[in-house]
Amino acid sequence: MELFLMTITTGVMVGGIYALVALGWVLIYKCSGVLNLAMGEMTLIGAYVSLSFYSMGVPFLLALAFSLVIGFVLGILTERIFLDKLIGEPVLTVIMVTVGLSFFFKGTVEFIWGTDTRVFSPPVFSIEPIHIGPLIIGQVYLWSFIAAIILLIVFVCFFKYTRWGLAMQATADDEMAALSVGVSARFVYAAAWAIAFMAAGVGGTLLGNINGLNISVGYLGLLVLPAVVLGGLNSVPGAIVGGIIIGILQNLCGAYLDRYFPGAVKEIAPFAFMAIFLLFKPYGLWGWERIERV
Repeated sequence: MELFLMTITTGVMVGGIYALVALGWVLIYKCSGVLNLAMGEMTLIGAYVSLSFYSMGVPFLLALAFSLVIGFVLGILTERIFLDKLIGEPVLTVIMVTVGLSFFFKGTVEFIWGTDTRVFSPPVFSIEPIHIGPLIIGQVYLWSFIAAIILLIVFVCFFKYTRWGLAMQATADDEMAALSVGVSARFVYAAAWAIAFMAAGVGGTLLGNINGLNISVGYLGLLVLPAVVLGGLNSVPGAIVGGIIIGILQNLCGAYLDRYFPGAVKEIAPFAFMAIFLLFKPYGLWGWERIERV
């Protein structure tokens, strides 16, 4: 029972980080109907930028803030340089461009930072675990979860209560209606990529604190896709719930199935679950079918 509770608790905390990265997936899809297959590499870039600042002696929170600023700039540049001219083009064309971006970003990371595993040194979080009743929780999991939840709240408040956030929601719901009242679609797309880059970067930084940082963190960014599909590709609350569910599922499989199926069962299980889930709920728990108006 104690193992089960610890597995669930750790799964929830890792799932909170997944939810933060899933927010970037959902935001870009809501605004443009495009699955951004470069999300894993965006996660990787943000993590390495934070690590670089931290290695220079910059305090972790300040390094994270610098990473957010650079992520914002990179997101806007990515949209303006590679995707702005593709507005109105077939969705498949844009998706293939994001595939190309994923290889470009990955190559850039390997060229600048190499492929060796790197860690935040000295450790950002104390290695002394926290005891809560029968549970033993690593501080890196607890504080990463808290940071992810705080940022999720900030992003959700931004969407609900700011002019820019409301403009993004309006464009996502009905682009033609938003254009008719003066909302710039080009601005919305650029802002969506900027915020997605920021969310992915923070998620990558937190995951890097847990597992160390190397190219495989980019794969962990893609591991969020089942969470996005589970919650609904166009649902922000769905991304949060889906991230936590996938985090729990992954940890349960690692704790109970790894002994019978040694290897990559933790990585395979979310995608297997996604494939089965789609048979019964093609649009996720809170997703809905996009209707194109001619």
